[in-house]
Amino acid sequence: MMKNTIAILGCGWLGWPLAKTLIKDGFKIHGSTTSKEKLTSLSEDGIHPFTITLSEDAIEGDIEGFLSNVDTLIINVPPKLRGDHKENYIIKMGLLNAAVKSSNVKKVVFVSSTSVYGDVDGDVTEKTTPVPVTESGRQLLDSENIFREDSSLKVTIVRFGGLLGPERHPVTMLSGKKNLSNGNFPINLIHLNDCIKIISEILKNNWWNETINGVYPSHPTKQKYYTSKAIEKGLQIPEYETNTLKIGKIVSSYILTNSKDFKFTTTL
Repeated sequence: MMKNTIAILGCGWLGWPLAKTLIKDGFKIHGSTTSKEKLTSLSEDGIHPFTITLSEDAIEGDIEGFLSNVDTLIINVPPKLRGDHKENYIIKMGLLNAAVKSSNVKKVVFVSSTSVYGDVDGDVTEKTTPVPVTESGRQLLDSENIFREDSSLKVTIVRFGGLLGPERHPVTMLSGKKNLSNGNFPINLIHLNDCIKIISEILKNNWWNETINGVYPSHPTKQKYYTSKAIEKGLQIPEYETNTLKIGKIVSSYILTNSKDFKFTTTL
């Protein structure tokens, strides 16, 4: 049954538990990894595993098999812009889009980030025009548009805030740091459980041709939030400075909470 097969490009921190949830919901899952070592573990979790690596020159691996008999593709690979091997994400997404065009895929969920909104101050909704200031934000926005502008596909973009969950919390990286900027700025975070729930609901309810923000609706300041989390986890408190010129952005999951009646489940 084609409509029951979903391909997840990027079975990592989010993609793997998402795959396990969707299998419980009755979907058959093709999952990709860049690491051959993960193939057995993915298989043990009921995922049909593929080794797929995107580069600027080509897609390495059995992309045809990965997309074969697949109705919906979930793209969950972030831009790789750190370190020596910086790659042009837009070119890679163009290659992926070409592969999708020669497959039977009809629907795409593209996992993006609220970084596309850039340094705006105040309230941000899905109607806010993105003005990214980071290279990864710019490349994500251009890549969103590659798929959004493909009229042969139904595409929903999900822009997640900062991710946290089991063994992943931003405070562990910030602990003990001094002179951190923008302590007065609000947090825009989301828990893994809610990321999975949002993508599951998109699939279940056919929320297609949408752009959706995924950010938990609680926005204490960075200083207040990370101080309390550091104390809770027994870590050194990060020290922030206040930005006297800007107030930072509050990203609202407006569509989820107002037109989709979505309920977030996991507090920060």
